[in-house]
Parts: sequence; C-alpha cells; structure tokens
Amino acid sequence: MGKKEKKKETESVKISKKKEVKTEQKSNNGLHVASLISFLLLIGLSVLAYRVYDDLTHIPDLPKLDLNKNWGLNTSEPRDTSIRPYRVIFSDSMDSELRWLFEVYRRTLKKKSFEDTAWTYGVHTDAFGKIFSHWVFKYSFRDRERYFNKFEQFRTNVQGLDVHYVHVKPKVEKNVMVVPLLLLHSWPGSVLEFYEAIPLLTKVRPGYNFVFEVIVPSLPGFGFSEGAVRPGLSPNQIAVIMRNLMHRLEHKHYYVAGNGIGHNVGADLATIFPDEVLGFHSSSPVVPTNRAYLTWILGAIWPTFVAGGDADKLYPLADKIMFYLEESGYLHLQATKPDTIGIALQDSPVGLASYILDRIMIMTDPSNKFDPDGGLDKYYSYDKLLDNIMMYYISGSITTSLRFFKENFDDYEVENAFARMPTPVPTWGLRVKNSFSYSPDFVLRWKYPNLVGTTSYDFGGQFIAFERPTEFVNDVFKAVKAFLALKK
Repeated sequence: MGKKEKKKETESVKISKKKEVKTEQKSNNGLHVASLISFLLLIGLSVLAYRVYDDLTHIPDLPKLDLNKNWGLNTSEPRDTSIRPYRVIFSDSMDSELRWLFEVYRRTLKKKSFEDTAWTYGVHTDAFGKIFSHWVFKYSFRDRERYFNKFEQFRTNVQGLDVHYVHVKPKVEKNVMVVPLLLLHSWPGSVLEFYEAIPLLTKVRPGYNFVFEVIVPSLPGFGFSEGAVRPGLSPNQIAVIMRNLMHRLEHKHYYVAGNGIGHNVGADLATIFPDEVLGFHSSSPVVPTNRAYLTWILGAIWPTFVAGGDADKLYPLADKIMFYLEESGYLHLQATKPDTIGIALQDSPVGLASYILDRIMIMTDPSNKFDPDGGLDKYYSYDKLLDNIMMYYISGSITTSLRFFKENFDDYEVENAFARMPTPVPTWGLRVKNSFSYSPDFVLRWKYPNLVGTTSYDFGGQFIAFERPTEFVNDVFKAVKAFLALKK
C-alpha cells in the first residue's frame, strides 16, 4: 500500500471518528433535552398535584378587605355622595368628529380579506363594510341618543369613583312583592345588554307574585363609570363597590345576576357578603379551580361520566384545548398590556368596532367565523351592535375596561382563593349552547353547595340577555321563584 493510500485511509478513519463523536454528542444532547423536558413535566405535574391536594384539603380564609378603600383621586375635600341624575349626550362636536373619521376611513385604500376565508382570519372586510355603511348612512345619532336615555340613569360617588347606573322601579299593586335585582354586565358588553330585558323584568307576569326593581351599574372603568386611578381594582374589590352602591340605594338585601366578567364580580359578591345576597343567578356558571381543571383533563378518559349528555361541551379534549389557544389571545394581551391596545382602539372608532365585533361574533357562536357575514345579523340588529360600540367610544372607557383583565390576572391568588371558598348563597346556573366554559353540576356544587337548579338552553352565547332577552328573563324569574320557595 502506497503512502497516498495510507494517508487517505488515515483521513477516512479520522472523519469516521469525528462523525461518531458528533453522533454521540447529538445523542447526548438529545438525552439532555429529553431529560430536561421530563424534569420540567415532573415539576409541572408536582405543582399541579400539590395545588389540587391543597384545593381538596384546605379551604382558604376570607381575606380581610377594606370596605371603604378609596379608588379615586386623593383629596382633602369632602366627596359629594349624593345621587345625581345622568343623561347620555351625543354632542354635535362628537358627531362631526366621527363623520370626519368615517370619511378618512372610507377614502383609505383597504386590503381586502382573502376569498373563501369568512372570519377565520378575523373580521372580514366585506362584512365589516356592510356594518360600516349602516353606521355612516342609517345609524341615527339623535334616535340612538333617545334610546340610550330611555331609562332613568344616575351617578353617585362610591369609594372615590363616580359610578353610573340604570335604575328602574316597577309600578305594581300592593299585593305584588318588589325585589331588588342587581344586574352585572360582561365584556365587551355594557348596561345596554339588559335594555330589552328591563321592561320584562319590571312587568308583573302570571304565576309570579313578585316583580323586580332593577339596578344595572356600569362596572368601574366601563361606560360612564370612572375607572380607578391606581392599580388593584380586581373583581373582589369591584364586588365591594357594588355592595356599597346597593347600600347607597338603601338595599341591604338583594338578588344578583351576572354573566362573563359580571359572573366573576357576582360570585365574589355572594362569597364576601352571603348574608346580604339573597340569591345568585349566573349565565356563566363555572368553577375555575385547579381541582375542576384536573377533573376536566382526567374526564377525557370517560367524558360522559364527567359531563353526561353535555360531554360535547368539554370534549374531545384536544379539540377544546386548540379552540381555547386560538381564541384566548385577546385575554393574554388584555391581561398584560391593556393600555397599549387601549390607545390604539380609542384612537379609531373603526378599529374599536372591528375589535369588539370580532369578540361578539365568536362569543355568540363559534361557528359564526365560517359565515361570510360573521352571523351577526342572525342575532342582533346593526343598531344594537353599534350602540354597544358607541358606549365605549363616547365614554372613552375602552382602556379602563381592558384593565379589568390585568387586575384579575395580577390578583390571581386571591381570586383563586375566592373560587375555592364554598358560597352558601342559593345559586342558579343558566347554561347556553355556545358558552366558552362549562362546569357539570357536581363541580358547581364544590363552590355553590346550595345550587338550587340549572337550566340548559340549546341556543345562545355569552351575551344571552342581549341576544335572547325573553329567554334570559324567563330563567331569572324561574330562579328567583325557586329562591323564594326556600324561605317558606
């Protein structure tokens, strides 16, 4: 063998050894990565297991809350806590400003949505064009201003914040009992969610010896209620403000109904003040605890055992998780950077409308995103949708409303503790077909041991009072009748 052949063979051996070393290194790296992933999974499962164990064995104590904490500007001046009439005004200057912004948008060269994608990429330009056209040519500012003011409205200062609310008292005969009902709205909803329900709630109906005095507040930071000037106004703190508002109106005992974030506030209200809340009606009945989440995950082994005939609301597990990942991006954004998105939305009424319409579309019925028009006209009139958008725009409240999610996220440990505390208040759950969340009755009873009943509708979404006011009112009457029967 010549020198050249020996040299080639030596180089070949070296290359082969290098490849073996690299392969071994890759294999070792792979083992290290797998070990790291396994270690992290073990830690994650251990933390979850501990939290579930803690849920099962430990009931948190009720945190001490300052019932008079000031959320407004610090001032030595005495606050005016009187109840003042309030009226919504669509000013001429606002009208002119909006018309100018509409014209700017109308003249802008717009990127068209893809064909055959419907709302799977978000709001479709053609569908939005129809709503925008209605806004420009058919939405009567004067008529809608009258609609906003169809009920008596007031503001009063509670814990440093001017709180706006609608207050409607029924006209009844002496033999009919009047019971106070506090209605708590959702996001991106407003007090307007209940405008069509209010006349039905305040009207006597056959088979019922009671009727409602309705109080519908704009939650702090929403609509015409002031937002906090400092961080910390989480759902349990808002619950305290709502309770103090009811005391201001001379109601020491009352019923509560809420959906979406209104459910969060209502659940905390019932937990903190069980001797005041006579009954709690939730259109979003869910228990957001680690124990409930683990039950959901393990239930994938036998879905019907966990959810019975409603198994499709929780399973297949993989499909539900993918859906939540796709549709929960707004939650992460609002829970981390609310002011960033708030500035962008408040600057443009068209941008604000697009953002809100996308959420109403999916929260009403997830299948809407496959409808070229977003399915919105099947559930709401364009005037109703635009009214709700105008509520945010004319009040300038979109940023402060988004902060609700960050405050909730930042106060997670306390809110989680509230979710684990059994609430003795009589409770009723209204389940709708397209709710994002679902808890079986046995899970609801972990939080609400006095669960009087539940209703399941094969229709409806998160904004059930806005979408189907008659059906919502029917269920509230049925629930309160059951609550009253417990006293006999």
